[in-house]
Amino acid sequence: MRILDIDLDFFLKDCCELAPLGQRPPIIGNAVWSEAETRAFLENALGLSKVNKTQGRMFETHDKALVFWDELIKSGRLDIPFEVTHIDAHSDLGIGRPGPGFVLNSVITLAPEKRADIERYYRMNELDEANYLLFAIGFRWISSVDNVRIPRSRPDIPNFAVKNGAGEYSHIRLASFASKLLESKNGAEPPVAFRVYEDHTKFKSTGKYDYISVARSPRYAPKEADALFEIIGEYILPI
Repeated sequence: MRILDIDLDFFLKDCCELAPLGQRPPIIGNAVWSEAETRAFLENALGLSKVNKTQGRMFETHDKALVFWDELIKSGRLDIPFEVTHIDAHSDLGIGRPGPGFVLNSVITLAPEKRADIERYYRMNELDEANYLLFAIGFRWISSVDNVRIPRSRPDIPNFAVKNGAGEYSHIRLASFASKLLESKNGAEPPVAFRVYEDHTKFKSTGKYDYISVARSPRYAPKEADALFEIIGEYILPI
């Protein structure tokens, strides 16, 4: 199955610095895509349609995608592992605080069936919008990730993303000293196919998506981008 995962900060000319809690980044230097550019990308690159809408959900912060996917899995509507197309100016693989260390040392050391305790990770302040995708990989939910970025995206892909001989990202394989000690019990972490599109114009979806998750991410996008959030919503059948 295939998930389209969108962050509003993708639709900017530059990559915003994180705004203080409760504030939005300024529009200066962070120009927003036009409506025409946005619709062209949604329809031509992602294959979305306002007539044949795709089921999904919209929320404020991107970590809520993990909660949404968990709900779909538990209801039997989403089979694991699934593919993710990550439309975002960031990788969301744990660069910055709280970082990837918790997932590598305290999540993938658990038995796979005991890992997806999302509420516990929230209580511990270890899960946020900058590392939720790493948690999903650590849960063994995901088989592949396509990270479609903007030209001004900052380098934020961790070193557990492996490159091939041509210097292109090929896969992610999570591991730590502690997890390797437990491989006889849990098995090695499965490789996750990983492709990075630094130039979003080179990406075109190969098929229809089963679900869409969309985040406003207010600390990463100026308020002027909210109009595009509403436009994206025109392609979604809320569930």
